Amino acid sequence: MDVKSGTPYWTVKNGLLRHFRRLGTNARCDVAVVGAGITGALVADELTRRGYEVVVLDACEAGWGSTAASAALVQGALDTDLIDLAKIHGHESAVRAYRACADAVSAIAARFPAPETGHDAASLYFGRRGSECEKLRRDYEFRRWMGLDVDWVNKDDLQACYGLRARCAVLGRPAALIDPYRATHDLLAAACGAGARVHARTRVARLRVGARGVRLDTSNRLRIEARHVVVATSHAAQCLLPAPVARNRSTYALVTNPIDDAAGLRVLDAVRNLLICETARPCLYMRATGDGRLMIGGEDDDTDVPARRDARVAVKAERLLRSAHRRFPDLRLDAAFAWAGTFAETPDRLPYFGPHALTGNRVHYAMPCGGNGIAFAWIGARLIADLIDGREHPLASLFGFARMQACR
Repeated sequence: MDVKSGTPYWTVKNGLLRHFRRLGTNARCDVAVVGAGITGALVADELTRRGYEVVVLDACEAGWGSTAASAALVQGALDTDLIDLAKIHGHESAVRAYRACADAVSAIAARFPAPETGHDAASLYFGRRGSECEKLRRDYEFRRWMGLDVDWVNKDDLQACYGLRARCAVLGRPAALIDPYRATHDLLAAACGAGARVHARTRVARLRVGARGVRLDTSNRLRIEARHVVVATSHAAQCLLPAPVARNRSTYALVTNPIDDAAGLRVLDAVRNLLICETARPCLYMRATGDGRLMIGGEDDDTDVPARRDARVAVKAERLLRSAHRRFPDLRLDAAFAWAGTFAETPDRLPYFGPHALTGNRVHYAMPCGGNGIAFAWIGARLIADLIDGREHPLASLFGFARMQACR
């Protein structure tokens, strides 16, 4: 499935980090992981750490799909405000989801300590209108009551500290800035070091579920016999489900040329360790890349037809530049590379992890939908590993397919 358009920055920056051979013979394993993006890499890393024999398969190159197009905003705050999430799933479940995501972000920052792969950060979630600030204030009070690390930032301080033109913001921790493509390859290398096998350019054409395992048939007429399968192919996982469980959307992004004027450098220095998002939908999001550039994204829409998405990249990039300038008047920016990526979004913006009732308990889906994909993927890797171990995970119900009825 064509999941991205244009020229994602991470692939330009890193190139092809590692070459994984196509599957050449039939294989057997404990767990077959379909998808070698960051979700599949996290799953493979966790399973090999637990002693499972793992084979990872991807239809293209590792990390070359949705992962390459990700802005990698690894933040503890979810896409759905804490108050709204509590209305859908109840207070206890909403708090559990927020705390789990915050813990995941801290763990991710610790897992990727190398400067070129990732580091600690903070998130700045801002509003430009009075109504947005009222809701943001309620969410801030709720998160502070939970014991999360948050601060309220007013209009004057936003302008003075960050050069941001907005009415209010919540500064929150933990958060992390990572290079998702490099992180994926680091995880796959660690999994290979623990015995995993990774095969690129190997498309799984069909799954056959039996009483004792799953047979995977590839497009080049090979097969893999596995006790369990984890489908970690982002929104493309829906092709292997009985019916769609999320809607596909596209987001657009660009990375600027290096900033070298004095005013721009002051702003860049102030936001160097921040993930910046606004409350409005579709939102504007920004982050520094670590090499004197800014990554700017947003302009999300309901397009998932590759040709239409491709045709919109240039126009969306111009809109993103104008939006960034309105929020940060001191910035004078031009785009070096622009791209788009398609992602899946559930009604409550929570992920789906684990087996589906109609495909059996040996096929697990890892679908970290929405803007918290990497943090969710970290949680999902452990959740699915627990299920394969035969243990219950505290988030298995909330992050499983059983909650679909509550979201309708």
